[in-house]
Amino acid sequence: MLRGFILIISGLLMVGSCQQPELESQSSRGRITGVDWPTYGGNNAGNRYSVLDQINKENIHELQLAWTFDTGENNDPNERAMNLQCQPIVVNGILYGTTPQMKVFAVHAGSGEQIWKFDPFADPEKRPRYHPVRGVMYWADGDDQRILYTAGASLYAINANTGEKILSFGEQGEVDLHTGLGGEETLGYNVANYSIRVTTPGVIYKDLLITGSSVSESGSALPGYIRAFNVRTGELAWTFHTIPLPGEFGYETWAKDSYRKLGGANCWAGMTLDEERGMVYAGTGSPSVDFYGGAREGENLFANCVIALNAETGERVWHFQTVHHDLWDRDIPCPPNLLTVRHDGKMIDAVAQATKDGYIFLFDRDTGTPLFEVEEVPVPTSPALPGEKPWPTQPVPTRPAPFSVQELTEDNLTDRTPEAHAYALERFRNSRHGSKYMPPSLEGSLYFAFGGGAEWGGNAADPQGILYQNANNMLWWLKMKEVEAQEVSAKLSKGASLYNVNCATCHGAIDKGNSQNSQGQAYPALVDVGKRMSRAQISTILESGRGRMPSFQHLPKEDRDAIVRYLFQPETDAEPVVDIHNTKAEASHQGGEDFPYMPPYVNNGHVQFRDQENYPAVEPPWGTLSAIDLNSGEYKWQVPLGEYPELSEKGLAPTGTENHGGPIVTAGGLLFIAATYDEHLRAFDTSTGEVVWKYKLPAGGFATPITYMVDGRQYIVIAAGGTRYDLKPGGSYVAFALPENK
Repeated sequence: MLRGFILIISGLLMVGSCQQPELESQSSRGRITGVDWPTYGGNNAGNRYSVLDQINKENIHELQLAWTFDTGENNDPNERAMNLQCQPIVVNGILYGTTPQMKVFAVHAGSGEQIWKFDPFADPEKRPRYHPVRGVMYWADGDDQRILYTAGASLYAINANTGEKILSFGEQGEVDLHTGLGGEETLGYNVANYSIRVTTPGVIYKDLLITGSSVSESGSALPGYIRAFNVRTGELAWTFHTIPLPGEFGYETWAKDSYRKLGGANCWAGMTLDEERGMVYAGTGSPSVDFYGGAREGENLFANCVIALNAETGERVWHFQTVHHDLWDRDIPCPPNLLTVRHDGKMIDAVAQATKDGYIFLFDRDTGTPLFEVEEVPVPTSPALPGEKPWPTQPVPTRPAPFSVQELTEDNLTDRTPEAHAYALERFRNSRHGSKYMPPSLEGSLYFAFGGGAEWGGNAADPQGILYQNANNMLWWLKMKEVEAQEVSAKLSKGASLYNVNCATCHGAIDKGNSQNSQGQAYPALVDVGKRMSRAQISTILESGRGRMPSFQHLPKEDRDAIVRYLFQPETDAEPVVDIHNTKAEASHQGGEDFPYMPPYVNNGHVQFRDQENYPAVEPPWGTLSAIDLNSGEYKWQVPLGEYPELSEKGLAPTGTENHGGPIVTAGGLLFIAATYDEHLRAFDTSTGEVVWKYKLPAGGFATPITYMVDGRQYIVIAAGGTRYDLKPGGSYVAFALPENK
């Protein structure tokens, strides 16, 4: 089996007696969720834990479908399918969620009957900008009850009772998410010309809505500042610069004036809040551009950091960087989890942060001091791409052990069939492999953890200090390409230049000699895309977005047209050439002297390494679920999560599958999670990791479920949106409960 795959470990450390708290309502915003599910993650601490136990291990076999709410979207085969990744909230018996096309709705939580629906793009003058929306926020002051959420580059305040915009908020109910990023006098370019959105909701502290953002990962990435807006008026309250400005702490960890050239370092995966301390905890992503950091010499604070901020002022209290000078797109992928553990004989309020590469860092909530020792381990710094200066050490926690595979060896390669093994072995022998910190190369390298490890679905924690984490063990193949090699003159066509700035970081360079099978990939290769889509279809996607791809409405139409021409005829695109070492020509209408940044090297896209039959090219488990005792740092159990039915029918044990979505845990001794390729919602016994119930959803549940109680009946609800892994799309919310007479 895979090195580091941890089987059931006996000897759970019990942490005294834990009295079950009473059920709490939304008004208390307490640490433990009760009858409602009032916030993303269940509570401000992000525990995804409920004290409800009406559904428990003894009666779980009786759980049945209670109601379904069909959003009416993703049903038309001629319609572009959109992601549905929302974890809804429930407040006072009303469930609020979003649709695949980013509408927000309210339904009765006990029946699924619709109350209202709001469409942010109803105005025909307002073009859609599609992207994942994973939740909404609720705030109330007496009769003033609001739903706050984002669509495109706008933050909306919606009347929770009527579904109408609150016109006193911002400009006619909207706030532009470019607010607070800085002007041309600071950054040297107009931020309004570039893309920003919010995929995961923020938190609300008193009258402040605190949020991160999702930005490009390419040379056009905006800075990922964390900001607070007044929830009543929409006015900006404070900004924390995750890429420091001159004179600010951390500025010296970048090259001079990096803030004018580079972006990212953004909290895209969500945050958590300790109301008593008045502190907000956030994890940030990598700086731009992924996989090449020649323009950002140094550690690059506050990218790849867990950060504690004063929620009232935005001032930094403490930080911890989990990856120095990130070259591997190892964003903090999920919100921190606030829990209490017994450590050295004392109960300590802690912060647990899971990472893409399978680590859990555990910190004292007040000081940021690691509760388990973290070692700075020497890592490879060569061979590196010209201009690159990799950081010589990286932080590695001594406990818990990693929950996902760390490095590839020949023993890790698939032996599902002799043919699959031979296929994997050939790539293994012709690629660089070894340390997960080896710098990216022109030769091509094999890595784990570009897509998790942990992912945006997060984790769950119970009052005993047990963390429940789902994970992926997927292998990725990264090959860098020198931009200048595309043109002997070291100049690019306009379309090629725009593609490399805006598209190549995700989709890779256009290289006819290196076509990849993009089936099941996070971002499809665009070689020969014209055989799959028309020019009109690509133009529409560039304008409105689709799935994980954001809208590029910020680019002028002539620039989007140039990208389309390049995709269809990269060798013969006759547009004017642009000197890649002088971006002023492109900057004249939308950027600055140094922005957008044109990297001298681009990658081949986010390419998973799969065998000829499209199964992962490493041995299983390909997806896991773990229970980790954070009092001791030891595992209770780890089991495969999901299966390929056709492989199970051939006699293979469940392999686990790639999974996106997260778990919830209840006082009934149950963990609920969907997330898997096989489209099932499962219930696990939290004591043993045994599957005790499962249900085939109408479409894949690539979201995190919730639980709540209405009129004395406990419900489990999940969004079934499908669309991942070339699976059928869906647009419904599915609710389960025990029979009404129970």
